Amino acid sequence: MRAIWKGSVSFGLVNVPVKLYSATESHDVSFRQVHASDGGRIRYQRLCSLDGEEVAYSDIAKGYETEDGEMVILTDDDLADLPVTSSREIAVERFVPREQIDPMLFEKSYYLEPEGTGAKPYALLRQALLDADRVAVVTVALRQRTTVAVLRVRETDAGEVIVMQTMMWPDEIRTPDFSVEAGEVKDAEVKMASMLVETLAGDFDASEFSDDYAEAVEKLVTAKIEGGEVERTPTSTKTSGEVVDLLAALQRSVDAAKQSRGEATSEETPAKKGSSTKAAAKTAKKSAAKKAPTKKSAAKKSATKKTAAKKTAAKKKAS
Repeated sequence: MRAIWKGSVSFGLVNVPVKLYSATESHDVSFRQVHASDGGRIRYQRLCSLDGEEVAYSDIAKGYETEDGEMVILTDDDLADLPVTSSREIAVERFVPREQIDPMLFEKSYYLEPEGTGAKPYALLRQALLDADRVAVVTVALRQRTTVAVLRVRETDAGEVIVMQTMMWPDEIRTPDFSVEAGEVKDAEVKMASMLVETLAGDFDASEFSDDYAEAVEKLVTAKIEGGEVERTPTSTKTSGEVVDLLAALQRSVDAAKQSRGEATSEETPAKKGSSTKAAAKTAKKSAAKKAPTKKSAAKKSATKKTAAKKTAAKKKAS
């Protein structure tokens, strides 16, 4: 990695010389706009919206558009009078509980490496952050503009490193212009949702997740370069349709989570009960079928005896 900034962290009378490194890099897939027939890159002209003429770089100035649409042109002299700072100091303002910082404020992350004689005070600051279980709110000048950031300790393969995360200003966080009304939630649904949370509970491991889209694009490009057959990527089985029966959907979700872990699902256990119930019903039916002929034959014998008795009585009367 290449250091992008050098300075020092100051907290109280302690000064820690450090180097700053970008802690992240984007691996997002990007495409170029090209001419479909020959693959040539598409270029765009810098045209003025008023006269339609092409504008040279030397004639381009900075403009600030007001809320009512007025464009104010700012010259280099105007910008030179703006408050800028070239300070190389990361000043610790205060140490605060980490839960007081809304993660939405975090913008970009940097690694801090001790430089020269800064190893010991660096270790001191790192241990102080760990023991206090707090983060340090700091002010720092990056690209001649002062911004707010936090310092925290992160466990890496190289050991425990102090990370600086720049933050957005509070007015840069948008407020939703909609309200969410709480719908009626049944106790059974809450219980099933809690069961789903428990079933999916675990520790976060970033290596378990991968960028399927980027991998598929790489395979597609490689196949086209090598002239091989392009394999179709299977469509995701996840759906986002409207849930009609919330309780049933939660139950299916719990079963799916258990099945992925090799645990018995609710569909398997009732199936056994159902089969035993069916078996019992069949046995009862057979038993009833066996008993039924016995009753019929007994009734038939009884009817025969009665008929014979009537005939005998009739003969006696006739004689």
